[in-house]
Amino acid sequence: MTYLLLTLVFLVIAVLAAAVALRVAARRTPTTPGERPAGWRPLVLAAVALFVLTAVFDNVMIASGLFAYSDAHISGLRVGLAPVEDFAYPLAGVILLPALWTLFGSRRAR
Repeated sequence: MTYLLLTLVFLVIAVLAAAVALRVAARRTPTTPGERPAGWRPLVLAAVALFVLTAVFDNVMIASGLFAYSDAHISGLRVGLAPVEDFAYPLAGVILLPALWTLFGSRRAR
């Protein structure tokens, strides 16, 4: 199994959860006048921050020898020493966590 296939599993789960959350959120009505969703900006900013942190710290950990990737299991595309597959996990987190918050989080929104 390649890392790309493994990361695709996580991304598919995150996207499915986000799709369910969007449908649930669309059915809810705002609880207070003028209330509106936060939009895409916070998600994009979080994704950029996580990608930068992933790039920095994955490269440091790989360079220091904490772990290594077999070339047979990665796509070959890298950001420095880090394979691009490593960036799928922060992306899945940015997609999945707001979806879970929408589905199970704030009681005020219910």
